[in-house]
Amino acid sequence: QVQVAESGGGSVQPGGSLTLSCVVSGTFLRVDNMSWYRQAAGKQRELVADITSTGTPAYADSVKGRFIISRDNAKNTVSLHMNNLKSEDSAVYYCNVRALDTDYWSFDFWGRGTQVTVSS
Repeated sequence: QVQVAESGGGSVQPGGSLTLSCVVSGTFLRVDNMSWYRQAAGKQRELVADITSTGTPAYADSVKGRFIISRDNAKNTVSLHMNNLKSEDSAVYYCNVRALDTDYWSFDFWGRGTQVTVSS
């Protein structure tokens, strides 16, 4: 069993900053890619940023230069540091991890999401 839990959402004014955190727990052999997705009201879920097990990040064009993804492999955590937030960043943010379970199957696991609201 693998559990994924996000934290750190909240409300912030435009131009402000927030940091989201995600921790992976349970029984697994390895965590591979870790990603952040978001889903705004009435829109499809979209990939915001991901990071490989070796620390290589990738970002959606809409957040490049403003968001930074990082991970701590020893703690099985991934963070998303969001700067210069805009109203269009408002969404529910989801953590996604690809993990190898004890049967050597690789699965994607999702957290329940955390709300980010950017408003004046």
